[in-house]
Amino acid sequence: QVQLVESGGGVVQPGGSLRLSCVLSGFRLDYYTIGWFRQVPGKEREGVSCISGMDGSTYYADSVKGRFFIYRDKNTVYLQMDDLKPEDTAVYYCAAAHLKEVVAAVFLSSGPRLKTWGQGSPVTVSS
Repeated sequence: QVQLVESGGGVVQPGGSLRLSCVLSGFRLDYYTIGWFRQVPGKEREGVSCISGMDGSTYYADSVKGRFFIYRDKNTVYLQMDDLKPEDTAVYYCAAAHLKEVVAAVFLSSGPRLKTWGQGSPVTVSS
């Protein structure tokens, strides 16, 4: 069974850092795009970052460029979040899509089409 298991959320002060992890099982990362979306109550789900398992290409929302970094190691994808701001507060969801269904270049705008999700990791940035 295809599964994504997240960890690494928590509470941090503005300017602090967190690292989210997404562990994949049941499918080969090489054939998938993996990334994170975030959501707050009353707001639309927002694509944050993704990475192509095929060639390692990465994509970021404008709001996190220069602060967030996504990378992979074997069956785990990591989202390093630096210089966190209060507006980064949200529940972060890892998601996956086969490259034949959703290519990495459009992954962050394809949330409603995605079928495989992690359980969510709450991130709170507050002083």
